[in-house]
Amino acid sequence: MRTLISLLFGFLVIVGYSQEKKYVTVKKKIPIMGETFDITVVAINEELGYINIDEAAAEIQRIEKLISSWDKDSETSKINTNAGVKPVKVSAELFTLIERSKQISELTDGAFDITYASINEVWKFNGSMQHFPTSDEVKKSIVNVGYKNIILDKDKLTVYLKNKGTRISFGAIGKGYAVDKAKSLLVSKQVIAGVINAGGDITTWGTKASGEKWLLGVSNPLSNYKIVAWLPIVESSVTTSDVYEKYVIFKGKKYGHIIDPRTGYPVQGVKKVTIFAKSAELCDALTTAVLVLGLKKGSSLINQLGGTEAILVDDKNQIHKTNGLILDKVN
Repeated sequence: MRTLISLLFGFLVIVGYSQEKKYVTVKKKIPIMGETFDITVVAINEELGYINIDEAAAEIQRIEKLISSWDKDSETSKINTNAGVKPVKVSAELFTLIERSKQISELTDGAFDITYASINEVWKFNGSMQHFPTSDEVKKSIVNVGYKNIILDKDKLTVYLKNKGTRISFGAIGKGYAVDKAKSLLVSKQVIAGVINAGGDITTWGTKASGEKWLLGVSNPLSNYKIVAWLPIVESSVTTSDVYEKYVIFKGKKYGHIIDPRTGYPVQGVKKVTIFAKSAELCDALTTAVLVLGLKKGSSLINQLGGTEAILVDDKNQIHKTNGLILDKVN
């Protein structure tokens, strides 16, 4: 995923969270969940740092097992297999993740929807698409999509998909959730600082030994290699999503791979969104939602949410930001 942001990790050796100790920065790349997770921790020595990273990786793998729709033995797959048949009892962890997903769907008027997995794809972004889909084809493609098809029983911890063709997937929230869980684990083990980056889903905690904050560089929309502003992030998360990572062109018009689950058509008007919030899970979900909602409605939604900000790039390459975000511009 190409992002609007680049992360500066600081010096290889970080000195002085106290005068008595020296800390080292340990980094490792781990392929999980179809992504490369870059995990960075600050530890008293390299050996402990790598142990911490391996523990975080194990936690991410546990989450992957829980939410995978490709693993036939996962709880998620069992929910999908029993769609239109019967409710499925699940763990409290998965139940609450689905419950939060439905709440985000309600908040965003369905712009975010984990039943998007039900879509019968008429838009293909692998080079095989030969014609612009008809309105009937598009309507049929989303007939089983809709978060209201998810029936939850909190007392019994069951999940039931009303329609046989309805499926759920955590592609638009799962990485963020895994990042949050890995961070929580490391914090519980007294890891004093770090950064977890899952292909653009980023969370941080702690600061550099100098007391300086972790920094994110905002790149020029016309050139991902030119930084136009810096943003400090403290105990925070950030996610970026790009509409035109994959696309098709018909009659000279570009259509990106992010589909509005309510209409079945590719989103228009905004090409990139970066969300800042405490939770990586929320960032992950809101990037997709804001792309679907568009510049005006998307910005309005973020401005109403406490502790959440956004940078949006429209299809004319103009940068927009929400009200509470201050960019430290590069001279």
